Amino acid sequence: KLIDARALVPDAGELSEAEKARRERMRISQRGVVEYSWDEQGRYILAPLEGDIFLANRADGSVRRLTETAADEIDAKVSPKGAFVSFVRDQNLFLINLETGAEQAITTDGKDLITWATAEFIAQEELDRDTGYWWSPDERYIALQRTDESTVDVIPRLDITGGGASVISQRYPRAGRPNAVVELYVQDVQSGQRVKVDLGADTDIYLGRVNWAADGSVAYVQRLSRDQKRLDLLSVDPATGASRVIASQTSNAWVNVTHDFKALKDGTFIWSSEESGWRHLYLYAKDGRRLRAITRGDYPVKSLAGVNQQTGEVFFTASMRDGREYPIEQQLFRASYKRTQAPTEVTPRGGWWSATVNGTGTAYVGNYSDVNTPSQSALYSINGQRVRWIEENKLQPGHPFWPYAERQQKPTFGTLQSHGETLVWQMTTPPGFDPSKQYPVVMQVYGGPSGGGVKNAWQGATTQLLTEAGYVVFRLDNRGEGDRSAAFKQALYLKMGQPEIEDQVIGADYLRSLPYVDAGRIAMMGWSYGGFMSLMALTEPKMGLASAIAGAPPTEWSLYDTGYTERFMSTPEANVAGYAASDVVNRLDNLTGRLLLMHGMADDNVIFENTTRVLNALQEKSIPFETMLYPGQRHGIRGNDRQLHQWRTYLDFLDRTIGTRAPQKAD
Repeated sequence: KLIDARALVPDAGELSEAEKARRERMRISQRGVVEYSWDEQGRYILAPLEGDIFLANRADGSVRRLTETAADEIDAKVSPKGAFVSFVRDQNLFLINLETGAEQAITTDGKDLITWATAEFIAQEELDRDTGYWWSPDERYIALQRTDESTVDVIPRLDITGGGASVISQRYPRAGRPNAVVELYVQDVQSGQRVKVDLGADTDIYLGRVNWAADGSVAYVQRLSRDQKRLDLLSVDPATGASRVIASQTSNAWVNVTHDFKALKDGTFIWSSEESGWRHLYLYAKDGRRLRAITRGDYPVKSLAGVNQQTGEVFFTASMRDGREYPIEQQLFRASYKRTQAPTEVTPRGGWWSATVNGTGTAYVGNYSDVNTPSQSALYSINGQRVRWIEENKLQPGHPFWPYAERQQKPTFGTLQSHGETLVWQMTTPPGFDPSKQYPVVMQVYGGPSGGGVKNAWQGATTQLLTEAGYVVFRLDNRGEGDRSAAFKQALYLKMGQPEIEDQVIGADYLRSLPYVDAGRIAMMGWSYGGFMSLMALTEPKMGLASAIAGAPPTEWSLYDTGYTERFMSTPEANVAGYAASDVVNRLDNLTGRLLLMHGMADDNVIFENTTRVLNALQEKSIPFETMLYPGQRHGIRGNDRQLHQWRTYLDFLDRTIGTRAPQKAD
């Protein structure tokens, strides 16, 4: 054991509000070692622990404490050549010289509504960017973000805990309202000179990504327009901040910002685009000229996993078989970026693979599971031979799940058609399933962009709990959900809640056609966007639901944030009809089944007002419903005891509405 969190910090205290918010954005609920990073030479491992920073030396196993301050250090990194450790403290960027131990403040004026080197709320929550500074490969420069939140509306929200309530004045950019002002600077580490990067005349933009050329000569900045229909790639001179647009991507709906960017030593770079209708990888010259398509076909590249610059190969994950989309599985592939070549599989077919390829493209850490195999992790050569297990996680005597393995139910998979698109579904039946009997069904749903839960992967506890309780569990990935074609994803553009529910109706109709499904006992449950879907489905007569559970639901999209909502719905002023049609309150007269609403009372993402407006409207209409609120909890319910309570509440409600205690139909 190289780093023992309990030994290093035996008396872990309360995290700062900034760190709590950052972990909420990253969906980190654990304590202890929750993130770490390496230097490029593999000598050190840097681990933030409970607000301080520790550096482990792999050679001798020693662990050095770098900070011990009242304020938390966040977003700590080892510089590329290992000379420095950088971090953010009290809204400013700092360096520690690892040779001398000296600490240096790179910025000093971060306070109040000004922050340095930290991704703003929208970048963290909606652009999958959790950092606000970037080292150049030669350690000469740091590109760093400056954020001014003074333009963002203050939204008062109640933060209700078990010990009382307080009013939080949260800077929250709602759809159609002003965003934070984000600027980018480049600082010379040795001289201290800082220059402002020219991001263009329009300041109402998103800073999507920052990458460096392999030799550090230029920074590549991805600038996303406010309406998210245009993504520009800027080449930036780090000495002057001057920039020029060298490539662009556009869409009539929206452009997705990904992590698929790799600058190569010969000056070229790899970047992904969906302009063909599918996400694919392309090779570009340093000046932005597209040189060739690396991948092509009717399937989506999921991620750029790595590059071998000696052999001229790129490694990527994709849901593809024989050159065509196969959405329920994911493998690691390789292809040449120097010549046209069909991709070949690195990992075997079947199941769900994710992979992290090393810097030279000669090995990877692969994570795998399928419906029969819980998640496993191992080190592999780049040809797919396993070198050693990291975590075999084999189901055998002594494994924590072994006593329950015989009752683990395996899903079956199938497809349905909707508007020319193929929808994938999975169904899991209870232990001892008898097709001559009729069963209640729980439709599990997320339904929104970036979702996608139908996959040949280990199913985990949720499905097992529901099947053990006697339910058939059904999940269908509707249009708009998951990483598929651009057309499939963009079906919900300007009309969230409409094509998704149309597809779920098709799923419900299919269920009712099955002889072993009790058509009068179908429920839906979901959280976040899935909570929105549950409410929309319960107010859609064609769904015919007996009940629904809606957790932390966005119920009026004008209450949600700019980055997410405007991407899919434009602004409330420009899309009046779309916002009105997706407002749950406008549909409550059609609510027919039983409803359970759940929400964390300190939610800073889908603010609690989303639920209170539904509670108020239901009461005004004298419509009965049930609710379960969690004091002090944010967008997810944390802690084993509370999660146990949450699941007991789920199961009790389902049992009373579609289960053994539900009203039975007459013979």
